[in-house]
Amino acid sequence: MIKHLKFSTTPFESQQINLVKNATLADNKTSVELVNDSEKDASFFRSLEEEGINLNKQQIEATRHFDGPALVLAGAGSGKTRVLTSRTGYLISVKKVNPKTIMLVTFTKKAADEMKTRISQLPGLTKQITNTITVGTFHSIFYRLLKSRGYNQQVLSSEKRKQLTVKLILKEKNLNDSYEPETLLAILSSFKNKMQSIDDFPSKTSVEKEIKEILQKYEYWKKDNNLIDFDDMLLEAYHLLKKDEQLLQSMQVRFNYILCDEWQDTNPIQFELIKLISKPNNNLFVVGDDDQTIYTFNGADSSIILKFEKLYPNTKVITLDINYRSTASIIGLANQVIEFNQFRNKKTLIATNTSENPPYYLRPNSTDDEAIKIIEKITMDVQNGSRCYSDFVILHRTNSSSRAIFDQLVIKGIPFITYTKGETFYEQNIVKPVIDHLRLSLQPADVQAIETILPTLFINRSKGIYHIEAEQLLNPVKKPIKHLLSLHGLRDFQKKQIQDRVKLIENLKDLKPVQAIKRIRDSYDNYLEANERKNITLHKEMVLETLAEIEASAAKFNTVAEYVAFIDDVIEKNKEMETIRRVPDANAISLMTIHRSKGLEYPVVFLTGASEGILPHSSALEANDRKDLISADKGLKKVTTAIEEERRLAYVAITRAKQELYVSSPAYYRGEQVEISRFILDPFTPEKERSDSNIRNKSDKKHNRVLIWDCTSDTCNGWMKITTHEETLEKNRQCPMCKGIMEQGVRFV
Repeated sequence: MIKHLKFSTTPFESQQINLVKNATLADNKTSVELVNDSEKDASFFRSLEEEGINLNKQQIEATRHFDGPALVLAGAGSGKTRVLTSRTGYLISVKKVNPKTIMLVTFTKKAADEMKTRISQLPGLTKQITNTITVGTFHSIFYRLLKSRGYNQQVLSSEKRKQLTVKLILKEKNLNDSYEPETLLAILSSFKNKMQSIDDFPSKTSVEKEIKEILQKYEYWKKDNNLIDFDDMLLEAYHLLKKDEQLLQSMQVRFNYILCDEWQDTNPIQFELIKLISKPNNNLFVVGDDDQTIYTFNGADSSIILKFEKLYPNTKVITLDINYRSTASIIGLANQVIEFNQFRNKKTLIATNTSENPPYYLRPNSTDDEAIKIIEKITMDVQNGSRCYSDFVILHRTNSSSRAIFDQLVIKGIPFITYTKGETFYEQNIVKPVIDHLRLSLQPADVQAIETILPTLFINRSKGIYHIEAEQLLNPVKKPIKHLLSLHGLRDFQKKQIQDRVKLIENLKDLKPVQAIKRIRDSYDNYLEANERKNITLHKEMVLETLAEIEASAAKFNTVAEYVAFIDDVIEKNKEMETIRRVPDANAISLMTIHRSKGLEYPVVFLTGASEGILPHSSALEANDRKDLISADKGLKKVTTAIEEERRLAYVAITRAKQELYVSSPAYYRGEQVEISRFILDPFTPEKERSDSNIRNKSDKKHNRVLIWDCTSDTCNGWMKITTHEETLEKNRQCPMCKGIMEQGVRFV
């Protein structure tokens, strides 16, 4: 039974609640009142006002900044793009800076194009002048530098092509199903972002050596084909500038004023490049929000923005704290969520918009109930004419946590846009083998399903399927999987596994779908656990989360046949909806991860999965469970770092909402009862009753104690089982994910 069917104005389980206050309203004074006509630069601000650009006090201060380093802490929805463009115009129009000496760095081509357009529309500036400013992404700017020095490589920008190349290398090495290509490429990218190459990759274990060989072969392939990818551009440019003093000096002379957007997302190599060319004058103007640092998994280093003042002691710090996007009630909640973070620049946003609608909260029984209620609410608002589908965004923490919403939208035929590959949950690499076990129980001759499950039997796909098809031609049987028993070179344990699996598949169709999946998982989990390569390239918590979500999806079905038919229906209807997704500006709901939503805004936001184990994610809670495995100081910092990034995700999600915010917290997840997210409960908890939100235990449950290597890096949650006696004699080793130091510890699994 659903715990709480209606959206309410407080989290359902709050007992003695501390009401969340609305954000303070801004005084709305702008340059019209703040810049006197008698001031030397008044004409610049008057001309901006004629174009409808009225800057507030802090925006004026940032625009007027001339020499030396400046850190602009731009809160969510505070008009940072306006500041960057206005300051660029100010340098040219008022300070008479040569536009050729200005560099404006963004993180996306779309942002760069928007900056150019806005600058060209400023009073006194033309498209011709704007074109002389160097505006672009890190990659486009430094690729131009490489080309000017004779580099002629073609850009390898297609992720599909990169992954396909790695797949071919894996196939050559007979490792088709051993690694995820995208994960291997992410490991390589992580090294390059820290100014390292694949030669720096550790090679102590056989798996590390294997990964190193695969990635080295990928690097050779690029070189042989005269290709360069985005990471290579920055690494080559860095080495070039370090090596060629004359080139570096010419860059420093040319670019006397450097402006950088999204500074919180900067990684080490990007910072080093900017640091090099901004010397000696350090006219470096960076704009960012440390409260929106959510890409550390992608290489972003939060210390770059947090330690900026230490690196540049004469930094001018300006805080843009007026939010022009959301209502005072939404900003009030956002402020009280993020204030629990310790490692941040203190700032409290104030609002410009009022509303009678506070944020609303829902406590459904499960993610499926959550999906039903959210779709009901959206459908009602669209049918009564108060909203259209494109007004809504549904945010989720991970792709697997969107499964229930995705299913509901597809089955009900509601138009929506998803920003993933477009495949359903059931077509994911981790999920498909489980579902194909069910298919085989209904259709034993389904060769495609047999091919999918072969890796779980530790049998090479190509070799196994070739043998089955050849044997089936000579000796047709109803259950072709049995032909595997005659495969040459099988070990005894593999023969036993095949026999057991055949029996398992035969029995599945008579079980309830949930029970059938639990039985499949017994062997599938063992496969994942035993496969050391998978342990390195798949995040364990993500895998467990995905497998648990399969069970949740099956719970409402009575037979395996019903469940498989439902899955086929979802897949088919999803294909039909592809045409809707291709229409520009389609009237459709947006469904995306919180990470993907950064920088966007919507009239109505649904934040799903605001429960412990989802947001904050279980991987962050595991860091808390492991805080005693390494030194107390390092352990506590690691816990805090993991939880604080999750809290920033909650903050980013909340601040996407312009007019309405709905927060939903399922009561059950992965078969266990879970609390409402601490990020949502904490603001409602009276101060005297609050505990340290960062180090709250995930649970008191402990399972099997195992020895592990635990990464001590603040930004990496990597760990590996210690599997040999020789390993226990080592003092430490290098983390294969981040190259940090791993120390021995214990873990309960």
